[in-house]
Amino acid sequence: MRRLRMVTTLAGELDAATIPRLQSRMATGEFTPTELTTAYLHRIHTLDPRLRSVIRTEPAALTAARASDERHRTGHRIGPLDGIPVLLKDNIGAGTTTAGSRALRHHQPADAVLVRALKAAGAIILGKTNLSEWANFRSTGSTSGWSALGGQTANPHVLDHNPAGSSSGSAVAVAASLAQVAIGTETDGSIVCPAGATGVVGLKPTLGLISRTGVIPISAEQDTAGPLARHVIDVALTLAVLRGRDPADPATHAIPPWHAAPVALAGLRLGLWRQAGVDPAADQVISAAVEALRGAGATVLEVGLPHQREITDGEFPCLLTEFRHDLERYLAACPPFPCGPRTLADLVEFNRADPIELARFGQELLEKALTAPARTDPGYLAQRARITRLARAAIDETLAAQQLDALISPSNAPAWRTDYPAGDDYRLSSSTPAAVAGYPNVSVPAGFAGPLPVGLSIFASRWQDAGVLAIAAAFEQVNPVRRAPLLLPGLAVNDLGAAR
Repeated sequence: MRRLRMVTTLAGELDAATIPRLQSRMATGEFTPTELTTAYLHRIHTLDPRLRSVIRTEPAALTAARASDERHRTGHRIGPLDGIPVLLKDNIGAGTTTAGSRALRHHQPADAVLVRALKAAGAIILGKTNLSEWANFRSTGSTSGWSALGGQTANPHVLDHNPAGSSSGSAVAVAASLAQVAIGTETDGSIVCPAGATGVVGLKPTLGLISRTGVIPISAEQDTAGPLARHVIDVALTLAVLRGRDPADPATHAIPPWHAAPVALAGLRLGLWRQAGVDPAADQVISAAVEALRGAGATVLEVGLPHQREITDGEFPCLLTEFRHDLERYLAACPPFPCGPRTLADLVEFNRADPIELARFGQELLEKALTAPARTDPGYLAQRARITRLARAAIDETLAAQQLDALISPSNAPAWRTDYPAGDDYRLSSSTPAAVAGYPNVSVPAGFAGPLPVGLSIFASRWQDAGVLAIAAAFEQVNPVRRAPLLLPGLAVNDLGAAR
């Protein structure tokens, strides 16, 4: 009876709950990790049929929660995530791991290094989240949030609108309070875009801050995992558990000492890459956010970022080469599993024969990658070196020229209506410079266009993750706009109302 009452009570409180507040209440015995986990599982079973953000729940979640109960009872808690429920994007190795593809539905790899870190810190793995299949690297006409295994994830603010991708399920799940934290992955935009579109906080860390071992790849040059949550403090606490060196991931070997400290907005100098005119509703939200920053004492200067056309034009051909090489290396290293592809060509043939995989859209990117140059190709090597250098220069030189602490830009335009024939509508994004540079980028809620969220991205130079999170936390305090999603069924065409 106590557990039923507690599940009911917690269900109404989870949206505003932070990890420190939950830990404080568990420390006093107000509720247990098992009761918290049960409350989240109850929300998944109650709400997720409308959202389709969770592919599967973890059968061992309550067993892990009961072990955390005992640690809390005896005063042996093993860190701030002990007893905290976490969801994982389903390209992160833990139990059955599919990337949303029916070709991998029997694939059970070892836990990814980041999953081992979460478990060692006492986090409760609730299950796996839906994603844009193959992390949105399958078709030029795909629709974000759709996978053959998980179906179409809905934006929790307006259900017939898109959550953006590819970490769609991770963002939607935390927005709708189906977990305290979720882990996503990003190659270019796949954390910060869905974070913006669903009104949560999402960090794309510096490349190499978190191990990629055990994560199904697109590109070792750009891929990284990162946390999503409703509050900046929860993202920061989760990052502290996830970051660390991994002998199997050379990108992690250069991690410097970590220096995290709060910052005041007063005195900060921020460069605004406005991208004005792309979306009027987003323009209004970003203008209001800038006023909030200036009202708190920050100096905000409008800037341009150079080299964007060259970076964008060069990125896609590089990703084709990297996807083929890195995916095939991942598949070759996996233990054998029934009917699973061992090469990219195997995957293409599986999809052609499957009755569901190509029902909505094709696999043009997989087919293009089959003929991409090798990773040893001189043209590829020159192109990758050039776009990485230009992306880093665009950020570093702009920061230095204006003596800026960070750059800011809209994360997204208001979400579009999901439409399979039309595909996605990423008309406004700021993710590419930090993604190609391998630099940190955090999206934090900035405001709303009608019922649809718009995020503000904050990015800076390599290893400045603590700095961008501190700025995000300060902005969150002066601009507390995030709100629980309403699960509206739909909107009239163009009915976004006034931005606020």
